This record gives sequence, C-alpha cells and structure tokens, in this order.
Amino acid sequence: MTHSPGRCFLVFFAIASFGLSGALLEAEEKSGESLPLLSVSAAGLDLSEGIRIDGSLDEAAWSRAGVITGLTQQAPHPGEKSSFLTEVRLLVDAENLFVGIVCTDPDPGKIAIHTMQRDGDMEGDDTVAVTIDTFGDHRTGYVFRVNAGGARQDGLLAGVDNLSLDWDGIWDAAVRRTATGWSAEIAIPSRTLRFPPGIDRWGFNVERVVARRQTTFRWCATTLDSSFSDLSRAGLLEGVGGLTQGLGFSVSPFALGKWTANHETGERHARGDAGGDVTYNLTPELTGVLSLNTDFAETEVDTRQINLTRFPLFYPEKRTFFLEGANLFDFGAPFRAFYSRRIGLFEENKIPIDGGVKLLGRAGPWGIALLDVETGSSKFAPGTNLFASRVTYDATGDLKIGAIVTAGNPDGIRDNRFAGFDAQWRTSTFQGDKNLFLGAWTAGSRGDLGKGKRSGWGFLASYPNDLWDLSLGFDLLGGSLDPALGFVDRPGTKTYHAAVAYQPRPSGDDSFSQIRQAYFECDARRVDDLAGNTQTWRVFFAPFNVSTVNGDHFEVNAAPEFERLMVPFEISPGVVIPVGSYNFTRYRIQIESSRHRQWNGGLTVWFGDFFGGRLTQIQNEIGWTSAGGHLHLDVSSENDVGHLPEGDFIERLWQLKGVYAFTPEAVLSLLAQYDSESRTVGANARFRWTIRPGNDLFIVWDHGWRHPVQEGSIALEPLSDQIAMKVRWTFRP
Repeated sequence: MTHSPGRCFLVFFAIASFGLSGALLEAEEKSGESLPLLSVSAAGLDLSEGIRIDGSLDEAAWSRAGVITGLTQQAPHPGEKSSFLTEVRLLVDAENLFVGIVCTDPDPGKIAIHTMQRDGDMEGDDTVAVTIDTFGDHRTGYVFRVNAGGARQDGLLAGVDNLSLDWDGIWDAAVRRTATGWSAEIAIPSRTLRFPPGIDRWGFNVERVVARRQTTFRWCATTLDSSFSDLSRAGLLEGVGGLTQGLGFSVSPFALGKWTANHETGERHARGDAGGDVTYNLTPELTGVLSLNTDFAETEVDTRQINLTRFPLFYPEKRTFFLEGANLFDFGAPFRAFYSRRIGLFEENKIPIDGGVKLLGRAGPWGIALLDVETGSSKFAPGTNLFASRVTYDATGDLKIGAIVTAGNPDGIRDNRFAGFDAQWRTSTFQGDKNLFLGAWTAGSRGDLGKGKRSGWGFLASYPNDLWDLSLGFDLLGGSLDPALGFVDRPGTKTYHAAVAYQPRPSGDDSFSQIRQAYFECDARRVDDLAGNTQTWRVFFAPFNVSTVNGDHFEVNAAPEFERLMVPFEISPGVVIPVGSYNFTRYRIQIESSRHRQWNGGLTVWFGDFFGGRLTQIQNEIGWTSAGGHLHLDVSSENDVGHLPEGDFIERLWQLKGVYAFTPEAVLSLLAQYDSESRTVGANARFRWTIRPGNDLFIVWDHGWRHPVQEGSIALEPLSDQIAMKVRWTFRP
C-alpha cells in the first residue's frame, strides 16, 4: 500500500490548526479576575538558640514560626478533602530560610522511598518540595525537594517548561519518620540564593506528593492545569527582607589524585593536580565565577544508547562547572544553540580546559548568562577560546525577548560565529486559568561554512493543559546553519509539526473506576528539504493509553512513516540500506508498573515493517529497592533484531545500575554497561561523601573490558583502568 505523505500530513495539519485557532477564537477576556494573592509571614527571629537540622521540629523557635496549616489537593481531585494532612512552618534569621514540614499519613508503613542519592530519581517516592521566586519575575527561581528518606534534589527554574535539576546548591535537609507519618527540616542559606536586597516578599509555593495514591497537594497552583514550576501561580512569602548575602564571595578549591592504566599498551600513569573555582557576587543579583585548571574527575559516565537513525545522538551535560546556570542559555529554537559538551570534548576525545569564567544572574528586567573558556592544546586539537552569551529582557509580565551569541570552534582551526533572536509569550490566565504559549525565533551562522543557506527561523504555538494539549509549529534550518558550539541534528530542512491530545479523567463509575486518566494522542511531523521535497513524515497515534489510579501505565501505538534516502545508510556494520523511498508502519505495546512499588518494571516492544524488511525492538527494565531505600538495583536491556533484504542484524545494550546509601550524605553507586556494537563492557563505581554541604569527597573507579570476536566465547579482555580521588571544599566568608 502506498501512502501519500503530503496529503496525510496537510489534512492533519489543517485539523490541528483549526482546533488551536478555535480555542483562541473562543477565548473570553475576563478582566478584573486574577489568582488569589496569598501570603504568609516568616517572622524574623533571633535564632541564637539554633535550629538543628535533624528532621524533628522540636526546637522552641518552631512554635513562633509562620504557619501554613494545610495544603490543598491538586491532583487527581482538586480541592477534595483528604486524611493526608500537611503543616508547613517557616522561619528566617539573618543567614537562612528554614522550612519545616509535618506530613500526616494514615498508614505510615506504606510511605514510599526508592533513593537516598543526591538528585536521584524520586518519581515513585513520597516527597515535599518548595519553589522560591526571589526576583518576583514569575520566571526564574529555585526548586528544593526532599523525599521521605532524606535524599535531596534541587534545580533552577527559567520558565514553566525549563527546569534544570543539574544545579547543586549548598543547603541542608533531614527527615524523621514518626508514628503518624514523617517530617522534614530544610535549611537554605541566603548565600546559596541570588536576590535583590531589601525586598521583603518572595514568590513561594509548597508541594507534597503521596506516591502510592498518585496524589499531589499544594499551597497554591491547585488546578489540574497548573504546574508546580509555574511561578506566576505561586503565593507570597513575607518577612525575608532581613536576609543578607555576606561578602558575596566564596572559594572552592580541589585536590586530585589520579592513576590510569592502559592494558593494551602497558602504560601506567599517576599524577596529582589542584584547581578550583572563585565565585563573587558583582551585585546581589549578578554572580561571576572564575574556574582555574578545571577538572571533571568525579563526573558520572554517559549512559550508552543504540542508534538506528541517520542522525547523531544527544547526550546530556553532566560536568559541574557547566551545569550551574545552564538553563539560562536555553534558546527558543528546536535545536541546541549552545551545547556545552562541545567544550572540552572533540570527536569524543577529551581536551584540557585551562580555565573559564561565567557571569550569571539578572540586572532588573535583564537576564544575563555569559561563558568564556580557554582550552589547552592536545594531540586532538590546538588550544582555542570558546565563548557563549545569552541575554533576555522581560518586556511585560508575559513576554520575554532574547538573543544568543556563540563564537569559536572546538577544532581550534576554523572560524565560527552564531547569533539568534527569540520571543516567548506565555500566560496561565488564558480563558481564565488555561495555559497558552506563543514563540518565534530566527538565527544565522557566519565563518568557515559550506555553501548554502546560513540562517533559519521558526514558530511554535501550544495550548498545554490537562484536558486538551495542542501544538502547532514550523521550523526552517538552512543547510549551513551550523553553530559549532551547538547541536543541530538535521540542517537544510523545513519541519512541519502538529499534535493533538485529548486527556479525559473518567468520573470513577464501575466501568472505568481503575483509570486515572486516558490519553488519545495524534502527533504528525513532516520534514522537507529546502527545495520542498519530502524527506521524512511520521504520524504517531495513541488509540489506547491509560494510567491507573495506582500509577500503572498501559499503551498501544501505531506510527506510519516515510523515509527517502538520498545516500546509502549503513544501519549496522555490513548492512547498508540503498538509496530509495520507503513506506512502513511501526507498532508499539508498552506496559509500566508504578514506580512507588518495591518491585517495579516495564516492557516496551516496537515491531512492524522497517525499510523494506522487519524490525523488532524489545526494551525491558526491572528495579528493586530495599525497605528504607538504602539499596536500589535496576537491570535494563534493549535488543533490536532486524531482518532486511540487505542482511540481518542484532544490536544489544545491557545495563546494571546499583546504589547503596549508607546515609543520604554517603552514597556508593555503580553503573555497568555492554553494547554489541563496541563489544565492550564499561563499569563506573562512584563514592560520594558529603562531609557537610559544599564539602565533598569523591572516589571514582572506571574499568573497561573488550569482548573478543570469537564465536561462543564469553571471555573478557581488560582494556583500561582509572582510579581518581578528589576532595572539594567551599569557603564562604
């Protein structure tokens, strides 16, 4: 059967356009209405008697705290009463914001804990969290989350859909299990935050999640269409005007010892090193960071991926120096205008970094992010200077405009410059309380580039809400739109995209009593070359997709696709798909158990036609957590079996993850991986001991083995070893 990619896509594009425009035309202006403006006083106290962060709110000062006496159910039934009562208390002294949260649970033995690791996956855990909007701009802020095991998670907000959990702030928290539930104490030093001096009010919100009930409680933002990261829906916290930032100066030196061995060549090396970061608040809102002899010995290894596409894979940044403020560089285009992994890495080879400077923060309505790095010479590339800067301006409460500039090429030879402009308008009061987003961008490259169009532009309109989630977008990327410090996987294309999702929540009668929410989705995408010839189109359908009241997930999908190959494509060693046009349909079955259970897992199977043949992809995962959350094990695999006219192939990826937490401050983690393409096994063991917030000891061991190409052999040959010990200390006068 032959599909018509143009007709199929354009019909759906018109339907989605009509749906979105209809929603816009039906909007009613509700002037004079606004969200309730709530406030609570965190009365400034002399805490000379001290608050000990142990999870127990037994100090006398807590009796004088500002109190939120209850949180409102946000999901699944907004406003419905519950036996899960929550009390929040707030205190400030000159240097800290203290948050105490008491969580009542009618069945404390079922409280869910699956991690004690810093920034671990808390999806299936009972947690409490706060957001803080120190500038009152309703866009930028902080998130601090604690689970019932005492694990901490923190992040930076730069918009409703822009939460970066990679930032590690210096703060403290502890929890205590009780006969009636659990409680948490959180201490956030004022020096960890950036804020304008003398302002007595911050945006503030609190959230509690009960994992086994899939229930969320909040102080504000309590409708189903509300996101916890939407700071425009937050309340107000009064009484913070007395907080100080000290001298606004900190020094974080490190000392490092490293031993490496190459078992193929017999080479062995041992070395010591030192360096560090110096941070200074140029203003209370703007921070500068100087990094000298930057090192990333403690960084976690990448999680391997199988690639059966013609395009490069994206790997997230994990290096500490580049993580803080990374979300401030986000640009409103469908590609990464700035991708910090281009710095210090060139064609998968490590490049030394001699030093770098960053400037992060705000100046009134202006948001500022700047990074300048000097790389050292190596056998892979000469030393060079690499620069990136992003500036935004809050034109109104809903409209943000911005620009981004990058300069330099990681190869150290060719010249490359990139500049872009974007505008983003977002509101949470469309039709009274709905979310609506409109965005547009344009950009261009200069320097040593190939022939072709060097610019691009695009737009996106979305209506992301609980019942209806609609989006419509278009992007044009010139063939020579090439930010050397960015990530563009498909230049020289025009992409049309439209999506519709209807997501009802059944009323709970006998027929559908176990379904929490259903998702009927259709997502269409077409990619043309710049001459208008269709290269790819795909329509993704979800006729059956439900989540249950217990958090289990079941889904069935179909995805007809079209691909035109202009050059041969080697999908696996020795298997080359020839030039031509290909129509095929893929199907998916997915089953996932709720993450709150002690045992949990999932199975995903893609099957169907594929480039004139057949392809079956099986992904499965199973995880187990000990009582109390100290030990967590996770085993996953992916097996892709292809039968094509050009030959058969099998790609495998196996992974084992293990985490043992002696305490939330002392955690040992292990990641072991094998993939059939490289035929190598990699193991990474990492011990992190947080002696106190800001002072850490890391011990990291990396080992690699190769599986020889011998039929039936399971022997492994050692490839490499590396052991590193790193101590990092922070001084903040």
